[in-house]
Amino acid sequence: MTSTTNDAFDLRGVLLSGFLPAALFAIGEGAIIPIIPIAADSLGASLAIAGFVASLILVGELIGDVPSGVVVARIGERNAMIGAAVVSVVGLLVCTVAPNPLVLAVGVFLVGLSTAVFALARHAYMTTAIPLRIRARALSSLGGVFRFGYFVGPFLAAGVIHLTGTTQSAFWVHVVCCLGAAVVLLVIRDPATGVRGLQRPTRASRPTATDAATSDATATDAAATDVTATTAGTTRPGELEGEQFVEEESHGLFQTIRAHHRVLVRLGSGAALIGAMRAGRQVILPLWAVSVGLDDSTAALVIGIAGAVDFALFYTSGQIMDRWGRLASALPCMLGLSICYFLLAWSDHLDARVGWFVAVAMAMSLANGVGSGILMTLGADLAPADRPAPFLGAWRFTGDLGSAAAPLVISGVTALATIAVASGVMGVLGLVGAGILLRYVPRYLPRTLR
Repeated sequence: MTSTTNDAFDLRGVLLSGFLPAALFAIGEGAIIPIIPIAADSLGASLAIAGFVASLILVGELIGDVPSGVVVARIGERNAMIGAAVVSVVGLLVCTVAPNPLVLAVGVFLVGLSTAVFALARHAYMTTAIPLRIRARALSSLGGVFRFGYFVGPFLAAGVIHLTGTTQSAFWVHVVCCLGAAVVLLVIRDPATGVRGLQRPTRASRPTATDAATSDATATDAAATDVTATTAGTTRPGELEGEQFVEEESHGLFQTIRAHHRVLVRLGSGAALIGAMRAGRQVILPLWAVSVGLDDSTAALVIGIAGAVDFALFYTSGQIMDRWGRLASALPCMLGLSICYFLLAWSDHLDARVGWFVAVAMAMSLANGVGSGILMTLGADLAPADRPAPFLGAWRFTGDLGSAAAPLVISGVTALATIAVASGVMGVLGLVGAGILLRYVPRYLPRTLR
């Protein structure tokens, strides 16, 4: 059975087989997200329809959250990531040849479905491959990799659009990234199991939590007690191997929501509004760029620079939460995003709309960066210690529900009124979310975490 001691742990292998595919997929996704509304506009869609098409990637992720755990548990993490990359390529090819917004919408939805599977499989894979002693640092670094992709992707999209002269050519960036991620997963040996490609290891060949804990020569007495409990048949939450974790996380999602309905309705609604404010930002900025007359490559460049601000703050956000509490990160994030939405709405009638757009895009990224990791941290704080996976699945579902709903709200309000009104509505929702967090974080979290 594979050991996970200091000597046996292959950090280079994990970087290549875990972080590199994640980085490639994130770069590709970062390249297409700001381009989707612009591509829909170039195919003749109105601002409202363009917003709706852009929302389908998040709707696809939300719908994909439910079956993705079953898929990963049945075929394995690496196979699920490879399959998700292939499905993404199919959706992206549909986007590149789309003659109208309807066909583009189908392709975007397929990309969203595959993204949900890839994200959950990536989480499970890192849970399996990384030793428990460095898992938190590895997962926080994985979040930084994701933001790095959102920083680099728009610049690549801007360059491709500038060279080709067509907006839909930006989807080829994600095609190349998906194929690259699949090749890496096929070629690089899994450091946790010793296999490569589509070969799936049996459970007997996979390192378990008991192996990792037993091989740790510096374990404390408390850890040794936990190992004894694990050997007796009770696995500690943090020691679930990847497939087992996502299988539990996806099992009984709606039953878990009912069992924890109080915290999920109260504090979970605040999490949903955090997701909504962030997702709305990814849709409204490209739509606003279209409304102020920026060309496609310039819009992608501005959003890419804003992504750099967001990326630079992911570690700072963790320091803020650890030192001053969760509200010290969550409230500035929500209030800052709300103010930015209001500023966008106010600047709609100004002559210097382009300048205001650039400034607000940077400020939005600053506010969003301050709240980096807040949803995962709150979920970990609130999850039951004995069986956290189902709760975390329900918690992520509430956040994804807000993320999927926000672009639909923006497109709907834009269709009924204007994009400025839609921006104002998002600003109001942000204030409501800040109030919910201020009310319920002190109720459900210990004082030391608030």
